[in-house]
Amino acid sequence: MQHRNAKIVGGTGDTTQGATASYQDNLYLAVNGKWLKTAQIPADKSRTGGFSDLALEIEEQLMQDFADFAAGKKEPNNELMSVAVSFYQVAANFERRNQDGFAPATAGYTEIKQLTNFADFIQQIPQWLQKGYPLPFGIGVDADMKDTSKNVVYAAAPGLILPDTSYYQDNPSGEQLLQIYQQVAVQLLEKIGESQEQAQQIVHGALAFDRSLVDYVKSAEEQADYVKMYNPQPMADFASQGGQIDFAKLINQAVDDQVEQVIVTEPRYYQNFTKIVNAETFDNLKDWSLVQYVYTASSLLSQQLRELAGQYSLALNGSQELSAPIKQAYNLTSSTFSEVVGKYYGEKYFGAKAKSDVEQMIHKMISIYQQRINNNTWLSTATKQKAIVKLDKMVLKIGYPDQVNPIYQKFTVDSDQSLFSNVQAINQIIIADNFAKYHRPVDRDEWAMPGHLVNACYDPSRNDITFPAAILQAPFYSLEQSASANYGGIGAVIAHEISHGFDNNGAQFDEFGNMNNWWTDEDYATFKELTQAMIDEFEGVEFAGGKVNGKLVVSENVADAGGLSCALEAAKSEADVDLKEFFISWARIWRTKSTQQLMEMFLSIDVHAPSPLRANVQAQNMDDFYTTFNITEKDGMWLDPDKRVNIW
Repeated sequence: MQHRNAKIVGGTGDTTQGATASYQDNLYLAVNGKWLKTAQIPADKSRTGGFSDLALEIEEQLMQDFADFAAGKKEPNNELMSVAVSFYQVAANFERRNQDGFAPATAGYTEIKQLTNFADFIQQIPQWLQKGYPLPFGIGVDADMKDTSKNVVYAAAPGLILPDTSYYQDNPSGEQLLQIYQQVAVQLLEKIGESQEQAQQIVHGALAFDRSLVDYVKSAEEQADYVKMYNPQPMADFASQGGQIDFAKLINQAVDDQVEQVIVTEPRYYQNFTKIVNAETFDNLKDWSLVQYVYTASSLLSQQLRELAGQYSLALNGSQELSAPIKQAYNLTSSTFSEVVGKYYGEKYFGAKAKSDVEQMIHKMISIYQQRINNNTWLSTATKQKAIVKLDKMVLKIGYPDQVNPIYQKFTVDSDQSLFSNVQAINQIIIADNFAKYHRPVDRDEWAMPGHLVNACYDPSRNDITFPAAILQAPFYSLEQSASANYGGIGAVIAHEISHGFDNNGAQFDEFGNMNNWWTDEDYATFKELTQAMIDEFEGVEFAGGKVNGKLVVSENVADAGGLSCALEAAKSEADVDLKEFFISWARIWRTKSTQQLMEMFLSIDVHAPSPLRANVQAQNMDDFYTTFNITEKDGMWLDPDKRVNIW
């Protein structure tokens, strides 16, 4: 029989929060139960735990450094950091921000409001595209998924006010959030000078336009199927869907070339584009643009406007309060100058010894992966050979890049101008640079994540794995921890990212990152059966008042399963192996305490399963877990052998 102890599927945020358990009944609570009893979510955060606590430590560390730079107690170590510090000083000048109020953003708001008809809107689109104003479509340049040596044009759909299409479907939380959004938007518009009646009318139109998108944009589940983003269309076919909007002229002008093909990420949206965007819907579209503009601008203006606009995000994620003004100034700087700050962090706080040790772990993990593929019982020789070639070609990015992206050399800060004006100028540089990429080959040296981010990733279009310096420390990794504990932490994270090269999305890309079928038909059919088993294992599991969507989280679950099994084999190869330490370390890195609102949102949009389930269910899939903790059919963690899902 298949056991599913209620505690296992409960996790943080329900009646089991803070409970303790035995390893046999609930690994996650056995390791984290005492912590859950006392852990406090910071007032300006929506969760706390392994990843979050480490991120908070780094945030505090770097905030102190920026405060010292701004006060002249320290000198930035290079010119780019000096520019970042100047930006920070502008962002931190709340006396000026409060004094200016909405004034820095008035010109843009007036520009949108002065539109009188659809023809006026069409005329303004080229300028709005360059300025980054709200538009009912997205145009950008990125690597061609089938030929990743070259950059091509992509067309995307706009985002929704609510986190996902599912929130609009008889969801009480969705209706409640829309009401809060509406109230906040009306107050914002009144604050910047609109009458109550006019503000209500604008917001009513904005919500109507947002609602008109819902049936045509992709859900989070659809977006999780990464390869279905790739829908190439000849320019003539794509442009024919624009109605009165001349997409061909707009795109050719943006990239300064004659574009022959566009990759459409959401074909259903563009097939219905003229139903959504036309002369009859112009008033609602204009209202939507006004509200979107004001919400975005408010975070860069006075504290009063920032707090007002922030009420919606607080309702969305359940945080009690916005971050303090000085923290917001740092976070804006950290995101705007992400690679610059990440390189500074890596050089100052990441040791060469740790980098060398982690690099050795990665190579060992890849070697074990090669062995596992060679010993695989369901893959043919032809597919095995291709998989090993992909592993051999996998590019490692550890710590931080040697050189930051050249675009940062173009960023300037004018201390006499407002924060809004400075951000606007930088955003226009970013937009222009993105369109200019159309004439450049793909830069494979680009990093997907900065050095101070507590995360890791695999990029299927580059076949590279990135491990920022920030995650390469306790609780994930420490020179003070045993090898088994490190393999259960950072080792499993490393192998997780390698596994993404062979999840349901990554498996469809070759060693160069090109979307290309390198499988035999029989092998891929078996792989699909195994991934379906992983979908079924998580589908409908109750959590935080909702249910897990197995399709939404399948790629991360495949990577978790592959990562844990590979790290387990690495740990067993060590002379001082201690599998109890290994599994305890695995469960510890997933310790999380979240607000109810965040958990509900993540169930709808996050491609990762809830952390307690990642800890428990993946351990249940490992035969060694049962022998390590003497688990029998009478125990809550028992899962019948034929129900255990193992792919890699």
